[in-house]
Amino acid sequence: MDAALRKRAYAKLRSGAMEALKFLDEKPVVRVGTATCGKAAGALLIRDAFQEEINSKGIDARVVEVGCMGHCYAEPMAIISKPGFTPLCYGNLDEGLVKRLVEDFLLQDDPCYEFAMAALEPNDIFPTFQDFPRGVYEEKIILEYCGLIDPEEIDYYIAWGGYSALDKVLHMDPREVLQIVKASNLRGRGGAGFPAGIKWDVARKAGDGMKYVICNGDEGDPGAFMDRNILESNPHQVIEGMIICAYCVGASQGYIYIRSEYQQAIRRVKKAVRQAREKGLLGDFILGSDFCFDLHVFPGAGAFVCGEGTALVSSMEGGMGIPQYRPPELALSGYLGKPTVLNNVKTFCYIPHIIQKGTKWFKEIGTPGSPGTAVFALAGKIAAPGLVEVPMGTTLRQLIYDVGGGIPGDKKLKAVQIGGPSGGCLPGEALDLPVDFDSLKESGAMMGSGGIIVLNEDDCMVRMARFFLGFTQQESCGKCTFCRLGTRHMLQILDAVTRGEGDMDSLRVLRELAEDVKAGSLCNLGKTAPNPVLTTLKYFFHEYEAHIKEKRCPSLMCPNLIAYFIEPAKCSKLCNVCVGSCPVEAIYTRDDGLKAINQEKCVKCDNCLKTCPPEYSAVIKVSPPDLVREKEREMG
Repeated sequence: MDAALRKRAYAKLRSGAMEALKFLDEKPVVRVGTATCGKAAGALLIRDAFQEEINSKGIDARVVEVGCMGHCYAEPMAIISKPGFTPLCYGNLDEGLVKRLVEDFLLQDDPCYEFAMAALEPNDIFPTFQDFPRGVYEEKIILEYCGLIDPEEIDYYIAWGGYSALDKVLHMDPREVLQIVKASNLRGRGGAGFPAGIKWDVARKAGDGMKYVICNGDEGDPGAFMDRNILESNPHQVIEGMIICAYCVGASQGYIYIRSEYQQAIRRVKKAVRQAREKGLLGDFILGSDFCFDLHVFPGAGAFVCGEGTALVSSMEGGMGIPQYRPPELALSGYLGKPTVLNNVKTFCYIPHIIQKGTKWFKEIGTPGSPGTAVFALAGKIAAPGLVEVPMGTTLRQLIYDVGGGIPGDKKLKAVQIGGPSGGCLPGEALDLPVDFDSLKESGAMMGSGGIIVLNEDDCMVRMARFFLGFTQQESCGKCTFCRLGTRHMLQILDAVTRGEGDMDSLRVLRELAEDVKAGSLCNLGKTAPNPVLTTLKYFFHEYEAHIKEKRCPSLMCPNLIAYFIEPAKCSKLCNVCVGSCPVEAIYTRDDGLKAINQEKCVKCDNCLKTCPPEYSAVIKVSPPDLVREKEREMG
């Protein structure tokens, strides 16, 4: 088929999609966010409530399921669009508010501004966020239409302009496409930050035989949910990027590797692949060209180490998910021994935008060494957790306070865990550090896949290091002696410290072990597993000293180093709340009618502290436990 006919093939798809979605401009539309986070907050009940109210009132309106809007703190959420009105976003919905919005807005033209989180402005067919406070700092590229389009209906993506980048590259020489990707300096968003164009170039030059393109969606970091939400909210963006990559390097088969726990992502991506195939965007002679490429979904087994490229490929081949020695690199000998391009979900998502808007546009965003944006999952002790996309070079301070709303409860920020369990714990003094690949590496942390966990003054950094090391130690495949035994020995030392049984010499051994594991491990799981230990030793050494020298946990988190005590002067004889809350009957009534805690029975569950009425606040938590015994002896 000649170029003109191919161009008309895409134009026909686009016009058909816009015709199918013209109702978006003609009637009220309620978009309900039904990504996993939304569903967990009750989005399906809200969807059904809107539909029932609309049906009962006889309103000609549509309820559409969309993906994640990024504002996890406000779920369940919905965007209501109505002709003649600016689309509005509403959060923290319940059935009562749904009824009010249907009656007042859809039926009587009262938008209920007092309940709206933000106003939106029209942008071609679909709206784009404008008025959220965090919108001043965000620059959405790959998240722009997440939460605004139906991820299970391909017409939404095509009507927005999706697959137009694919149509464009099919009229270009693959070498020209490669030069665009290389010139953009797009660095892989899976964590390592390796330039995508160099990887593609190696695969392209690896001969004319069978080649593969694989998307790594095996996101296993605690507190990370970026890739999952993208796959659930806009899967066609990933698919388009993969097709363009395949055209560039000469691949004919591709796989999207998604961890099996992400069931909704798997289901939506499978549906997206099927719809793309039906539209002639996958399979033989894509859009009437000579290019043939097909795509399949591969559910992973859920092992964290399978996020490493060679382990991922090994698991796809039916082997154990264990990293392999390199060279050769996957781009030369990957899946089934064939040249394979393996990139992260977010990396592929940038490709259509770079093709359409150019390398100059992309490189003007971010920093010279790390152009573009970064997608982060904000979690932990932060007021507005959620999914954000900001330019590379944005500081941690801007991310946490301006985008994430700061620390709730008038608490002070203590540290930021960035880069997943293999990342580093940076102190509050590092808040002005720009977030990019190179700056984070210099500080002892890493970009990782984009998870950020905020820790406040109540968090014990020794315990945090023990938690993250425990995760990586458990997920180690066991192939390397350094990783298998070294992380276990490190964990034993940290366990002893949190129990108050460590000594200062053990910290020397801990540091040496961390350096050895870092240097001697084969893959990046082992090489980066010591990062939480090394950064907490560097920035929070005083907390280790308190655990060892004073047998005290300054943050009152380590169970062996804390105790609960009921102050007689504050305890009410008439109140028995703490007695009923104790699961092991450690709280008893003294002869004088006041309550006390049997320290031998206490399991440190915190129930008594949580349930003691605020007007009494008789239960206190202290460290070290000897303080309780001293007070008890004083009282007889």
